[in-house]
Amino acid sequence: MFYYLSEWTALWSPLRVFQYTTFRAVMAAITALLICILSGPWIIRKLTELKLKQPIRGEDDLRELAKTHGKKVCPTMGGILIIWAVVDAALLWARPTNHLVLLSLVTLLWLGLVGFLDDLAKVSTQKTDGLRARTKLLCQAGLGVFLGGYLLLDPQQQEMAQRLYLPFWKSPVITGMGLWALLWVVLVVVSSSNAVNLTDGLDGLAIGTTLTVALTYAVMTFIAGNRNLAGYLQVPHVVGAAELTVVCAALIGACLGFLWFNCHPAQVFMGDTGSLALGGLIGAIAWMIKQELVLVIVGGVFVMEAGSVVLQVASYRLRGGKRIFRMSPLHHHFELGGWPETKVTTRFWILSVIFALLGLATLKLR
Repeated sequence: MFYYLSEWTALWSPLRVFQYTTFRAVMAAITALLICILSGPWIIRKLTELKLKQPIRGEDDLRELAKTHGKKVCPTMGGILIIWAVVDAALLWARPTNHLVLLSLVTLLWLGLVGFLDDLAKVSTQKTDGLRARTKLLCQAGLGVFLGGYLLLDPQQQEMAQRLYLPFWKSPVITGMGLWALLWVVLVVVSSSNAVNLTDGLDGLAIGTTLTVALTYAVMTFIAGNRNLAGYLQVPHVVGAAELTVVCAALIGACLGFLWFNCHPAQVFMGDTGSLALGGLIGAIAWMIKQELVLVIVGGVFVMEAGSVVLQVASYRLRGGKRIFRMSPLHHHFELGGWPETKVTTRFWILSVIFALLGLATLKLR
């Protein structure tokens, strides 16, 4: 919204600053951070009053883990705070008529709603099941079809939407995916959304890792939206992608603000309200700038967590109940191995920074 103040530059020249993506991105990050810090205590208090507590798995072979987390009685659904901060900051500082911005916010809000209903089902029954897996999958897939269909029908974006790029490759490996692009974006959104959801099991782990990924994609969206930079680095130039930098910056600020309350010992959990929404947003942005396969590198921690679950389930079914890990997702394996929660989180953060640097390296190594 503030972008349109630049149209009054003739009356007062300093208003020109609102044209610059970098300025608006910084302001979006600050705005989202302040929203989280200032409104966080109130939201946490309300969630506590409503007794929206996170149910902890705690029977059979999970008793040891439940004992580890037994001290935690803080409320869930804190993702409401993150979503509120990102949406408000993005609408204030990004160009609200930019289709990519609107699609990213639709992604955040829709998956936030799905996660909210999932959390609500969990706290209502005090079980960890929530919504049926099929219901969540259909909601995520439906969003992917909407995103893909919208950009395939957009004259400015339809050609780029049908391309597939590999890390370290200058040219697309596929130039005309056609309707297969719908299936591809569904796979990207569903995978990223659920991977972040699986990572959200320790204080600060998911939000800290998301922060690193958001920082990386803030750089990538800025490059993708700048024709000269994209041409120099030989990466896909996506019209309007620079405005996604403002969305990424808002996400950075919201992550920092939420981490203030979610660091150990946590005062609030983001719940599925936050994790599904954040994962979906990251996946959607990565796909829109055609850097979705780089997300496998940048989001390496998410891949490790999701991969550990897949391997554990496969091993259990194919090897007659034998397991690879003490428990999945992977962070619980290390917890049960004697690592303190803070050590697991910190080391996974370090890994996320390493993965982010490797992802950024793909921009130059082509």
